Amino acid sequence: MWNNDKCLELDRQLCFPMYAASKEIVRKYTPLLEPLGLTYTQYIVMLVLWEEEVVTMRDLGDRLYLDSGTLTPLLDKLETKRLIKRSRNEDDERTLDIALTKKGIALKEEARKIPKKIGRCLRLSPREAYELSTILKKILKRTSM
Repeated sequence: MWNNDKCLELDRQLCFPMYAASKEIVRKYTPLLEPLGLTYTQYIVMLVLWEEEVVTMRDLGDRLYLDSGTLTPLLDKLETKRLIKRSRNEDDERTLDIALTKKGIALKEEARKIPKKIGRCLRLSPREAYELSTILKKILKRTSM
């Protein structure tokens, strides 16, 4: 089955619809995040912090599948906007803690509207959204081992 040229057709590639869908979803987020002054990647950093309040740089990178080279400029921008603060961990100087500022905590209230608005854009039933999320998480888990 895979020994012919059909295996190289774009419509047979699993990666392409995932890539294209991801790009389009992020594009839908852009106008919704603009009033918050956030890019999509800044938004996902804030999501983790709104959930955890304080997180280490390492744990944040692991959670978002981002390396420190990608994460550092994101955190620089969020710190410039006074949404987060970075500090050395009291117990281990090698560990960098990231925490929300009061301004970062306050932004959470404005962000509460975003998931519902994105849900309307995607037009998936709750069951479809759950199933898709489950499959994507399974792929992430298996490919990041």
